[in-house]
Amino acid sequence: MHINILFLTLRVFSATGGIEKVGRVICKVLTELTAGNSLSNLAVYSMYDETNEVNVKYISPAFFKGFGQRKLRFVQAAVKKGCTAKVVLLSHINLLTIGYVIKLFCPGIKLILIAHGIEVWEPLKGYKKYMLRKCDKIICVSEFTRQKMEDLFNLPVENLVVLNNCIDPYLLPGQNENKDEKLLSKLGFTKNDLVLMTLTRLSSKELYKGYDHVLESIYELKKKYPSIKYLIVGKYDDREKQRIDAIVERLSLQQQVVFTGFISDEELSRHYHAADLYVMPSKKEGFGIVFIEAMLYGLPVIAGNKDGSTDALLQGRLGLLVDPDDKAAITASIEKVMLDTTAYKPNRQLLMEHFGFEVYKKKLQTILQLVTD
Repeated sequence: MHINILFLTLRVFSATGGIEKVGRVICKVLTELTAGNSLSNLAVYSMYDETNEVNVKYISPAFFKGFGQRKLRFVQAAVKKGCTAKVVLLSHINLLTIGYVIKLFCPGIKLILIAHGIEVWEPLKGYKKYMLRKCDKIICVSEFTRQKMEDLFNLPVENLVVLNNCIDPYLLPGQNENKDEKLLSKLGFTKNDLVLMTLTRLSSKELYKGYDHVLESIYELKKKYPSIKYLIVGKYDDREKQRIDAIVERLSLQQQVVFTGFISDEELSRHYHAADLYVMPSKKEGFGIVFIEAMLYGLPVIAGNKDGSTDALLQGRLGLLVDPDDKAAITASIEKVMLDTTAYKPNRQLLMEHFGFEVYKKKLQTILQLVTD
């Protein structure tokens, strides 16, 4: 497979969200395929990153160019470079117009779009649907997203392929899986506390993560389990923090709930190891990389059953799936795991067989071969 490929992204290295994590992993896959002579040439153009923000663990600076929000220059360079490529891979539907223009100028180009979640779960304007049909392949990160796109856009079934996200190869569980007593002290926890954890961005525009329902479950459980704690990790906007603070105060959970705000990837493992259970009964996850990350650290996981989370938990083989709108069911699931966390620890072998980096690399390579053969 000798392919000249251009990978267009919005942002890869200057943010830490799920889509950016997917972009970093794809950069590494493409770099390794290039080194192994499976790709003849590689270029990655990022609209919002600066060139000097590249992380050399994932991609050589020789292959990466950031345009630092200089959108017009990005578009011009992408179209020019795209017309010399064999495959143009788009990291997000917001790049579809650029991909379509490249295809318009050079019809022989193979165009591939990565579809994540809510950005493709709603009807699109007519011109966008038309451009969507010009994609040679659409990589959906979950079966849920694939089914949504099939239902909404009447796309050829053969153009939609599922490629679940994978665990970042540089995300290591660490040698010491014991709770860090210094971190526990900083958080106000003890090693005997039963700690629930959610890692997410708290946004007033994204009220679907389910942590407010978890707060209500903790209220129901705290009398029976006084050592229960809730660790909410991730940056937040002021409006949403005020809303959650009001819930905490109304339920008198000030002694149970801790917000960390943003933490770096380097600190992530210590926080996962401080927890006993990962819970996020969301209902709008395209896939939910945080679930497979939590399982990498050995945490039992509870997720919602109405979105792409079902793929991340292998339809319940790796964790508990619960109706995210059923507060009683969420509470019952948390109690079930708390009573025997060991029984609900994920199967590490099964996790890596489905979501390991090498598995992901082989599947993406197969998709590229199918498109170019």
